[in-house]
Amino acid sequence: MTRRALITGITGQDGSYLAEHLIRQGYQVWGLMRGQANPRKSRVARLMSELSFVDGDLMDQASLVSAVDLVQPDEVYNLGAISFVPMSWQQAELVTEVNAMGVLRMLEAIRQVSGLSASRHATGKQIRFYQASSSEMFGKAAETPQRETTIFHPRSPYGVAKAYGHFITRNYRESFGMYAVGGILFNHESPRRGAEFVTRKISLGVARIKLGLQEKLPLGNIDALRDWGFAGDYVRAMHLMLQQETPDDYVVGTGEMHSVREAMSLAFEHVGLNWQDHVYIDPTLVRPAEVEILCADTTRVRQELGWKPEVDFTSLIRMMVDADLKHVATEHEYGELLAAAGW
Repeated sequence: MTRRALITGITGQDGSYLAEHLIRQGYQVWGLMRGQANPRKSRVARLMSELSFVDGDLMDQASLVSAVDLVQPDEVYNLGAISFVPMSWQQAELVTEVNAMGVLRMLEAIRQVSGLSASRHATGKQIRFYQASSSEMFGKAAETPQRETTIFHPRSPYGVAKAYGHFITRNYRESFGMYAVGGILFNHESPRRGAEFVTRKISLGVARIKLGLQEKLPLGNIDALRDWGFAGDYVRAMHLMLQQETPDDYVVGTGEMHSVREAMSLAFEHVGLNWQDHVYIDPTLVRPAEVEILCADTTRVRQELGWKPEVDFTSLIRMMVDADLKHVATEHEYGELLAAAGW
């Protein structure tokens, strides 16, 4: 029979790429939506004929039970979250409700629909659960690179909430025998990334500067180091985690570190500009507690899952700049400028 997958956060970057990947794998894909008038639904509009949607809210336990019971999924991918880290200092309680308690509510929904209890572990077929954990849980990293056993020291309310979600997922696996895994994903970007994230802020800024729509690009800590990969690659790892005989948690990244400075240098260079002529440091964009260095130890995900990234850092930045040049040109009806710029 056709396998069914339920995805929370389906209108986000990862959700849209994962939906595409699972449809190619022959899945029937359902997206959890908080109200059918979701303005971001257009992000998956090209998949509409192949997607189904079910009402649900990560802040409403009863709605999640109803959604899981209706869909009867083989796999649940919990990608729904407030994912912009700086926002977590301004709205710590909301971020915790969604990113931490939302995980618990979904696990509880699966447990209730599956009829699991501490004395009755799962036997045979069961709903498999993927939790989108984050490298932000490592925060002030105890070691570099970071691996599955590295101690967490989150440096933001976002990272703290994600750590709770990760541990409660592990707890339900150990307590109820649930097939539940945490994918500790390092930074993954794409042309579908939100404009508030630094890589997309750079690619959009470069496009607008190239097309003469702005002069300067404000950034925060340009020396922060991250392990950046392509979101379209990372959703393959999510799927692979739920295909293993035994559930476990995996770190997913490229194993390479790059600075914000490198990202913006590549982006400006790609359009024939010098970043030093356009970038300035805005102190308000620096985090209260910065995470300086994040880099993944990808040994297990490569050896045990056979996964590896296909898009390198340079190609990723160029991909994003090219996409935003077209996006900005279309948005502002500057097609003639795009042609003149050679794109």
